[in-house]
Amino acid sequence: MTLFWIAIVLLATAMAGLLAVALLRGQRHTGPAEAFDLQVYRDQLTEVDRDLTRSVISDEDAERLRTEISRRILAADAKSNSTGAAGSQPYTLGVSVAVLVAGFLVGGSYWLYSQIGAPGYGDLGLATRLEMAEAARENRPSQQEAESQMPPTKETEIQPEYAALVQRLRSAVSERPDDLQGHVLLARSEAAMGNYTAAYAAQQAILSIKGNTATGKDYADLADMMVLAAGGYVSPEAERVLEAALTRDPENGVSLYYMGLMMAQTGRPDVAFRLWDRLLRQSPADAAWLPPILSQIEEMAFRAGVSDYQVPTIVDMPGPSTDDVEAAGEMSTEDRQEMIRGMVARLSDRLATEGGTPEEWARLISSLGVLGDEAQAIAIWNNAQEVFANNPEALDVVREGARAAGLVL
Repeated sequence: MTLFWIAIVLLATAMAGLLAVALLRGQRHTGPAEAFDLQVYRDQLTEVDRDLTRSVISDEDAERLRTEISRRILAADAKSNSTGAAGSQPYTLGVSVAVLVAGFLVGGSYWLYSQIGAPGYGDLGLATRLEMAEAARENRPSQQEAESQMPPTKETEIQPEYAALVQRLRSAVSERPDDLQGHVLLARSEAAMGNYTAAYAAQQAILSIKGNTATGKDYADLADMMVLAAGGYVSPEAERVLEAALTRDPENGVSLYYMGLMMAQTGRPDVAFRLWDRLLRQSPADAAWLPPILSQIEEMAFRAGVSDYQVPTIVDMPGPSTDDVEAAGEMSTEDRQEMIRGMVARLSDRLATEGGTPEEWARLISSLGVLGDEAQAIAIWNNAQEVFANNPEALDVVREGARAAGLVL
């Protein structure tokens, strides 16, 4: 860092010095008019002597010309002396301009670096950055440490009858620890109430009961609950669960999204960008992980050094139109979030008054989950269960949106 600023000062001084030399040199060539006239008159005297030597002019003409030129020299010299003091002003002006330029270069460099640089950091080569990222990944907090730092949360408000059912379910599962269906119901219920720690404890019991028959989705659901319990942080324990999920299902979208998030959190935005970009291009339009990726992919591309990244168009994706996406790209983060909330609110109002497709209900619930409005997401999910009570296939579609929002498993 010290060498950086020494180089900046030296470069600024050199530039200012070159500018001062150019200004002063220009002043010597474009000095007072009287000095120029004196040089012309002296040249004329020399020319008169040459003409006389070559007998071009007579002695009388030569004497007359010498007298006239000498008179002009005296007049110009007197005038030059009277303005000599003012001649130092251009020199002073040149020095002042050079000092201002030096100050502007140094001050401007400092301001620009404070805006787009990283004050306090030394030079970080690629190898150094990779070592730092690996160290951050190896030494990051555990799941328990991350959960202990989370602020206390209140359970999502639910109907008393539902709360009583969940309490009875907890008691039943504690008495029958091998009851697979009971643990499945408990994990869903705890997640819907925002009790993610209890939810992933129930999901761990599911994996223990299933053993080798557990699927990649089972592990992905466990990782999802662990990340939610840690406030969006991917712990080493959650990473191991994600690896287990990808071993069983290499194309599991939830696991790939969270692996990208973990890479971003540990200083590898380049890996996160590649994972998310590939997932973005190969996922179906109604994939639950698309909204969180779309909200972060441009920033991740910038952090990865991809300055000309263009977000791919998701064909038939429910939600904002192409024009809406283009408009959102020109907004600030706060304005973009506000626009998204406005579109979610309009979709919610339309579904409440006019109804809609199961895909739209699923999109609304998952969007509310991304925005962190869990209470509203639960209310919409409960409403959807009533609307599609007699249509199991449609309810399964909506359930995917509820699962993306962490309400069910």
